[in-house]
Amino acid sequence: MNLYPPLRVLGRLLSVIALAELVPTLCCLWYGEGAAALAFVATALLTGLCGLGLMYLGRHSSGELYRREGILIVVGGWVLASLFGALPYLLSGEISHPADALFESASGFTTTGASILTDIEAVGRGVLFWRCFTQWLGGMGIIVLFVALLPELGPGARFLYKLEVPGPTAETLHPRVHDTAVALWQIYLLMSGAQIALLLLAGLDLYDAMTHTFSTLSTGGFSPRGASVAAFESPWVEAIVIVFMLAAGANFSLYYGLRQHRGSSLWRDREFRLYAGLILLISVVICGNLLRTGTYEQAPRALLDSVFQVVSILTTTGFASADYDAWPNLSRVLLVCLMFVGGCAGSTAGGMKIMRLAIGLKAAFREIRLIFSPSHVMSVFVGGKAVPDSVVRSVAGFLILYFASWVVGLVLLTIGGVDLETSMSASIATLGNIGPGLSAVGPTGNFADFSAWQKLVMVVLMWIGRLEVYAIAAVVSVAFWRR
Repeated sequence: MNLYPPLRVLGRLLSVIALAELVPTLCCLWYGEGAAALAFVATALLTGLCGLGLMYLGRHSSGELYRREGILIVVGGWVLASLFGALPYLLSGEISHPADALFESASGFTTTGASILTDIEAVGRGVLFWRCFTQWLGGMGIIVLFVALLPELGPGARFLYKLEVPGPTAETLHPRVHDTAVALWQIYLLMSGAQIALLLLAGLDLYDAMTHTFSTLSTGGFSPRGASVAAFESPWVEAIVIVFMLAAGANFSLYYGLRQHRGSSLWRDREFRLYAGLILLISVVICGNLLRTGTYEQAPRALLDSVFQVVSILTTTGFASADYDAWPNLSRVLLVCLMFVGGCAGSTAGGMKIMRLAIGLKAAFREIRLIFSPSHVMSVFVGGKAVPDSVVRSVAGFLILYFASWVVGLVLLTIGGVDLETSMSASIATLGNIGPGLSAVGPTGNFADFSAWQKLVMVVLMWIGRLEVYAIAAVVSVAFWRR
């Protein structure tokens, strides 16, 4: 494997991250946080210098990006972003332990939303802005942003894009993958501007509107408020957040169809219909369960909280409008099941994705039918289209590796003395990039009490979930490093 191209590309990626680290300095200066501003400037300089160093080491690159180099760039990009994104927490003094800073940074960039901060509102506003901003950068994908900013990457950009975009297949909107990345970021920016404007009209100040928009459209879930969205006590704010969480959990290529005046493409999409139907069904069931058990007395509030939490968990955003860990067992179990599902392919949501589950179920039913008709040739159809067998095999492998990762994480956390319910939910909450789980890591808890090595285990789970298993599995395999 030729290491020069990955070094050169990763160096340029660090340069982009260095520029991003300068953005919170404006927030720090506005709120009079001079020490934090200096920390961000120092971090940007250090990140930029390291980027220049990597570019110098990769100066002999021929520019060719093959499969192994592409995988190394994507995995290395997310690891480096998490490492250098942790520096502002350490240099500002807001987080003192390196493992905690890495956990918070990885949780931000992977849009997980799990946190070790016990008193969020005691942290400086500039650092909290960075915390939410990392989620916004990671939501659409730092590699997709990189491809959009650097058209000269050439043919290798297509492979980087396919590794970055979540889902069983990576749909391109233009023949040139650079144009696809630009189109996706244009839609992302437009939606961000729209949500900020609506939250301002709902009574939020610019800081709260921007930070919550960053965390909503990225399906990240970080909030500068300790009570999350519930702190505003506004049904209008919750309704706006619900709408944009729904939008972020759907395939962004569908919005490109709307831009091209093909409005019917949204509802014609099989995955989107399953996505909307699942939200409606589970919300109604949970609302009925809350009212039947007397957890809520008012139906409108029960319905709003039910819809909010179902959308928040399914899209892996992790915002909280209520303490759902105190809900009846049926409601809690349904929310845990949604943690494994995730949003649509091509969205900013985490999880296994609805499309993969649909393909997996159809493939399972095909195998049942083949028991009775072994000589028949049967294809897997989803939405009236035949799914190639290569994709079916890829989905099957993904599901096995995904559940294996969850089990390994669960076992490792349990070995550290954590109770089973906390270990189970913490493992899937980090692997699925969801954030809060149940018990000690529920919506009113956090991840501060885990040991340093357990936090590093969960950081790896976040990377595995964000890169959808295969890229990480490839890098740690012996075959990857053979000639």
